[in-house]
Amino acid sequence: MASKNDLLKFVEQNDVKFIRLQFADIFGNMKNIAITDQQLERALEEGVMFDASAIAGFSEVEQSDMMLLPDPATFQLMPWRPQHGKVARFICDIKNYDGSQFPGDPRYILKRSEAKAKQLGYTFNIGPECEFFLFHTDAEGRPTNKTHDAAGYCDLAPSDLGENCRREICMVLEDMGFEIEASHHENAAGQHEIDFKYSDVMTAADRIMTFKMVVKIVAQRNGLHATFMPKPIYNSYGSGMHINMSLSQNGKNLFNAGENSMDISEVAKMFGAGILQHAKGITAVANPLVNSYKRFVPGFEAPVHIAWSHMNRSLLMRIPAPKGEATRIELRSPDPSCNPYLTLALLLEAGLDGLQKNLVIPAPVDINTYNLAPDREKELGIQRLPSNLLFALEEMKKDPYIKDVLGEHIFTKYISAKEAEWASYNSIVHSWEIDRYLSAY
Repeated sequence: MASKNDLLKFVEQNDVKFIRLQFADIFGNMKNIAITDQQLERALEEGVMFDASAIAGFSEVEQSDMMLLPDPATFQLMPWRPQHGKVARFICDIKNYDGSQFPGDPRYILKRSEAKAKQLGYTFNIGPECEFFLFHTDAEGRPTNKTHDAAGYCDLAPSDLGENCRREICMVLEDMGFEIEASHHENAAGQHEIDFKYSDVMTAADRIMTFKMVVKIVAQRNGLHATFMPKPIYNSYGSGMHINMSLSQNGKNLFNAGENSMDISEVAKMFGAGILQHAKGITAVANPLVNSYKRFVPGFEAPVHIAWSHMNRSLLMRIPAPKGEATRIELRSPDPSCNPYLTLALLLEAGLDGLQKNLVIPAPVDINTYNLAPDREKELGIQRLPSNLLFALEEMKKDPYIKDVLGEHIFTKYISAKEAEWASYNSIVHSWEIDRYLSAY
């Protein structure tokens, strides 16, 4: 981590004139305040005040003053900005004005969970797979629902019209220190995926936030609109954010059952059992929108059933090949609209709960469950993920572990906002209802 003096020297020598102080609200939306280079030393020493009452879910007007504290480890030049009078950014932690910890800071929640794991000697490693759509914009630059191409999985130009935009995104991310492992066109028309190398959980969460920002900015520069909306097109594939996870200790992958084994370790099974046990409650955070649940439809590679297997993509959790030190668990339910800090904190602590309680993972399910008949589902004892946001919020409220991880502030504010979101959606007369009922009744 660079020292304050190193950062100030770099800013001066590299003609950095503007610094963006970025932070996330409890719903995973990135916010920022910009300062000039002349204010950086004060910001690093004292923080920068902002009106937290203007941020949904933060504070009321009578307790509105809070401080942004830049994390030196997150300093990064923004390579798409001008090279004369450069722009850089920090991701910030949030404190109350008196210097005490603000409990509504999502990054703090993940830091607290990560610290718990480190006390036990564990490092939680995350490799996300983020999917998104590219849409055309209209004459005013507003997004449309017309996809940029009609290509499919792993197609290439000329069918894949997003190839140039995707390449530019990868190049910008590499300039920002990402190691890109793969990028390709996904199943749906206009849908894309870019995978970057795994890292410790806090770095991964910061990178997910940065990734979404870069994708949107580069798409806009190409005259397109990028969206991480989970299900923007009816009867098509939705966008997921599959999370590959492993636990290491002293540099060794604890999920590895041995180089020649086709299984996962007992540690991995207990960790996975914890996630399966808390999966219903986690869903309200990992899939936070009304639209998120339109993705949970059999046949479009989104999981419906709470079960696991080796390599079976129809289930909530699978164990991808290869094995050895690359052994990992892939959770397939989260979508990219989620707050990565809160989602990853919940997954980490659910896994630790499985380890601490020596939970036994159910037997793997090695069949395609997309079209599983209800009687067979009952016979196998397989439960389903919540089918809409309201049901997910009810499961969240029933699981006390969720509140323990998120804390009273975020737990209460999050549920209140999402219940209001559901009530708004539920009260609107949608076009489907008009088409179906107006003439018939």
